[in-house]
Amino acid sequence: MASEVATDIPDDVASMWKTLDPAVRAALIASESKEVADEKKEAAGGGVEGRRAKASDGPRMDDTPKFIGGDSFTKRTSNPQWIKVRSNVYDAIKERRQQELETKVPADIEVTMPDGKILSADKEGNKYQSWRTTPFEVACTISRGLADNTQVARVTYTDFVSDYDPAEDGMGGVDLDEAMGELSVEDSADEKNKMTMLWDLSRPLVGNVSKIEFLKFDNDADARTAFWHSSAHVLGEALERLYGSRLTIGPPLAGGFYYDAYMGESGSDGAFKEDDYKAVEAEVQKIVKQKQKFERMVVTKEEALEMFEGNPFKEQIISTKVPDGSRTTVYRCGDLVDLCRGPHLPNTGRIKAFAATRHSATNWLGDTDNDSLQRMYGITFPDKKMLKVWKENQEKAKERDHRRIAAKQELIMFHELSAGSAFWLPHGARIYNKLVNFIREHYWKRGYDEVITPNVYNLDLWHQSGHAMHYKDAMFCFDVEGKEWAMKPMNCPGHCLMFGGKIRSYRDLPLRFADFGVLHRNELSGALSGLTRVRRFQQDDAHIFCREDQIEQEVIGALDFMKSVYTTFGMTYKLELSTRPKKALGDIELWNRAEAALARAMNEFAGKGGWKENPEDGAFYGPKIDIKVMDAMERVHQCATIQLDFQLPIRFGLEYNTGIKEEGKQFARPVMVHRAMLGSVERMFAVLCEHYGGKWPFWLSPRQIMIVPVHKEWNDYCQQVRDRLHDEGFYADVDLSKATFQKKVRNAQVDQYNFQLVVGKAEVENGTVNIRTRDNKVEGEKKLEDLIAYLKEMRAEHK
Repeated sequence: MASEVATDIPDDVASMWKTLDPAVRAALIASESKEVADEKKEAAGGGVEGRRAKASDGPRMDDTPKFIGGDSFTKRTSNPQWIKVRSNVYDAIKERRQQELETKVPADIEVTMPDGKILSADKEGNKYQSWRTTPFEVACTISRGLADNTQVARVTYTDFVSDYDPAEDGMGGVDLDEAMGELSVEDSADEKNKMTMLWDLSRPLVGNVSKIEFLKFDNDADARTAFWHSSAHVLGEALERLYGSRLTIGPPLAGGFYYDAYMGESGSDGAFKEDDYKAVEAEVQKIVKQKQKFERMVVTKEEALEMFEGNPFKEQIISTKVPDGSRTTVYRCGDLVDLCRGPHLPNTGRIKAFAATRHSATNWLGDTDNDSLQRMYGITFPDKKMLKVWKENQEKAKERDHRRIAAKQELIMFHELSAGSAFWLPHGARIYNKLVNFIREHYWKRGYDEVITPNVYNLDLWHQSGHAMHYKDAMFCFDVEGKEWAMKPMNCPGHCLMFGGKIRSYRDLPLRFADFGVLHRNELSGALSGLTRVRRFQQDDAHIFCREDQIEQEVIGALDFMKSVYTTFGMTYKLELSTRPKKALGDIELWNRAEAALARAMNEFAGKGGWKENPEDGAFYGPKIDIKVMDAMERVHQCATIQLDFQLPIRFGLEYNTGIKEEGKQFARPVMVHRAMLGSVERMFAVLCEHYGGKWPFWLSPRQIMIVPVHKEWNDYCQQVRDRLHDEGFYADVDLSKATFQKKVRNAQVDQYNFQLVVGKAEVENGTVNIRTRDNKVEGEKKLEDLIAYLKEMRAEHK
């Protein structure tokens, strides 16, 4: 039941762990390590039809032979014969399904619109019926324009008709959607959510609908996912037609899609090339013009194996993931038939613009010991103008790439002898330290105490906190005098030790520990990417230990902190409250009270309607507020976080004296609030670098002022000005090179100095400087002291 919450962590787990015999500890650690291996491929995130992906309980595909592609592809062949064979098998199965459909008895149904209006017939008075009426037809009852602009429907059923069986309809087994890879699905936590699912516009309804929503590309993530998922099928069809590619998986992404295909052994002539893009785009255009219908069909395991005979990758998915005696689903568009749960667009004509964006090599199931595959990425839109805007934004993104800017401005460097760890060059370190000091200023005003904690710990700490079970593979571990130690990947367990280091009173709370400690995570080398995925980093990490009655005010304070930070950066944000998941730990009443406190805090901070709820998306140890910030290119980043934690205080046996004399109430657990404003300083540096496009605001700029003498006669005065500005804490340089005056000014602008101070004879005689901005705006002559006062004001106001 959704309301049941596990409470199997004992209150005295901290002391119990310490008293265990070393041999018992070792056995528990070994057991945890096995669980880690078993759960290694567990994935979080939303699956189609309102379900959450998890590791399958069925046979594992990685237990099968490593190389299975063999001669299923030998050379590029257009329109191979097996496409026709597969279509013939499909047609034969379709006849069987049609016979089954004819046994269904249509029943009158009602459909409730989002505004509560109940519809039971179309404009001509024809009754809505199960097995006959589709969401497209319901949308047409409102307007044809609504139907034509809808990508997919979200349907919540009140009930199913008596002759509908989810298992018979391919809905009872595992989800073979390409986006799931080798994952199965976990049903949502309550019956209401089980009755809500994404539904093809062309798929007949099978019961009374308590709510139907018509989702559009422009304003719904599920609609975009369905659109790009359908587009992946179109790309797959093109690859089969052009090259005879053996398709494997083709999922939608947050912005586009890809398809992986077996094109022969590594190093063969089948590998994708950039020259292939035009041919693929032309073939996709043909498919789009044909307005091929996306057709859903249910198949048995045996039928699926027959249909995909000759494609060892599809055969492996079916053999290992579809239980014997069950059914799954396939979709057809044109010549393509693919394993898929859907949903999809009504037809390929909805895709108005397509571009092949890039290609790469990969491996089956992401394992380098498996067959080598070729991956092609694409992007599509329902409007050609959208593709044009997207391409423009891609060019801007390239120009703003933090790796390019950081190299050009000499801010950071990387070296293979410490992969994944940035070397902060002098000018980069200036920005880094400014960001840290910016947060420290807030800490001082907001009642935080900065602490310093060790970088390495005995691994027993991470077993006690529970992190070893889930994160050990991502930790740098090593031996110290025969015991296993590790570099810390996070600060929270250390802060728990500090809280528990003395007896605490209710008067001490809230305690706000802030820590800029260096963290290390053992990321795979292939996952490293500039500053957004690194092995060594620092966070503006803080943990608040508070009483339950203090949660609301502490959360409001953290939200106000966040608002101040991102307003300073010139970024907007959205708030989302993620509530108790199905597998939550702890007292359900505490969860309910905490979620209510968070909701009140968000209402006070953002107003009712100023945030949205993500049901069942919280962490197992507490509800959280997800803060999504938008940069200058309207890209979404999740950097800041506010997370309640009920479990670490239990695992570490943390208590405070309540001041109550009544037996059993003298002590209580604190609630722990994890919060970060920047998140990783490294990642925030990358985000800001691209947000500003390398044009750092004055207060954050590593190159604030360049002093440019008109003639070398004024070099001494320029040096005096530079020294005066330096003494006031500004980053000032003087160009004493032999370059021309115009060249010096231009160089300063290219190097992104915020101001150039031009000095000639008049400025020397008057004790002034002539000010130009980075954008070549001449602000005129100003006394040096007046300039310093002006710059101090800009710095203080973070301009």
